[in-house]
Amino acid sequence: MRLSDRDHQEIDRRLAAHDAFLRARYPGERAGRQPVHTVYVPADRLDGFRDWGTTAIAAMDDHDFPWPDPAVRAKLETEPIEDLRVDFEDGYGVRDDDQEDAAVEKAAAILAAGPKPPFLGVRIKSLEAATRRRSLRTLDLFLEAYQDLFTITLPKVSGTDQVSAMVTLCEKLERAYGLSTGTLTFEIQVELPSAVLAADGTATVARLITAAGGRCTGLHYGTYDYSAAAGVAAAYQSMEHPAADYAKAVMQAAAAQTGVRLSDGSTNILPVGDRGQVHAAWELHHRLVRRSLERGFYQGWDLHPAQLPSRYAATYAFFRDGRDAAVDRLHRYLDRQESGIADEPATARALAGYLLRGLDCGALTDAGFPRERLIALAQ
Repeated sequence: MRLSDRDHQEIDRRLAAHDAFLRARYPGERAGRQPVHTVYVPADRLDGFRDWGTTAIAAMDDHDFPWPDPAVRAKLETEPIEDLRVDFEDGYGVRDDDQEDAAVEKAAAILAAGPKPPFLGVRIKSLEAATRRRSLRTLDLFLEAYQDLFTITLPKVSGTDQVSAMVTLCEKLERAYGLSTGTLTFEIQVELPSAVLAADGTATVARLITAAGGRCTGLHYGTYDYSAAAGVAAAYQSMEHPAADYAKAVMQAAAAQTGVRLSDGSTNILPVGDRGQVHAAWELHHRLVRRSLERGFYQGWDLHPAQLPSRYAATYAFFRDGRDAAVDRLHRYLDRQESGIADEPATARALAGYLLRGLDCGALTDAGFPRERLIALAQ
């Protein structure tokens, strides 16, 4: 032992700033449930969102759903939409101010009347110059009419200045409406290559998280805007295109251990038409949902009620298929039993988190451990 207390203190002093940075920038996984999807509904058609479950079940019955499961049907009957986004952007389009103002007030009234999904938000227009004033006006009016907790979705983010401006906007709105500091949070939509790779060669998406100052709760990949901006031909734009996989890999690395959650995008191949068309769309959606889950993207976008059955069928199968192995590995790790897999503490946290996600979405009713135990292990 040749190091003195003074030596230890010197190293502590040298690393104090970095220790503080790690605590602030990498607090770990966000606690609580993450929805398995986000459903985007245009603001002027919001009054139909409560019929999505009924419509999804009708599609299953009319077209002989290939993965029948009583639990999926029960989910569609009780909680078809986990996360609802009232859309004032692409799904809504450009209207005159009077029309959009009226749509804001009507949407707020519909939500206030209840019932509503467990997670809720509003997608405003982008902060680009052409839509900036309308975007701010919509958010201001929505807050005036509806002050329950909700998430703001910020689309088409291209740089840190827009995120910093969004932070300032949140601060001003909190003061104006008497909300506690930090009440307003937002998710960033990664829909442009410049949101992934900056002009100077740095990873923009990591800088976006930093610029958000703790207000960013999620990164959502935008399949078609991103693919089009990257020059991918329309026929080949997909959640599984190599350009999409690259963008999402950078997002994943940037968000790791920050508490910022990830969401994959959507497929625009909808389960509509004759039986063959519906089944082909279901097969594609089921495969893409499973692919995202296997790659660590536990959330995605759904654009049509008939996508809900394949979303839940794929999600439930993912957690059920791995349940027994995860429980066994976690028991062996905790009991210090020899195993053919040398698991480490980080893997034990991942196993517990996996089982918790299965419980949260309804895929699992028995995860082999009490929920409280899994929560403690996942931290």
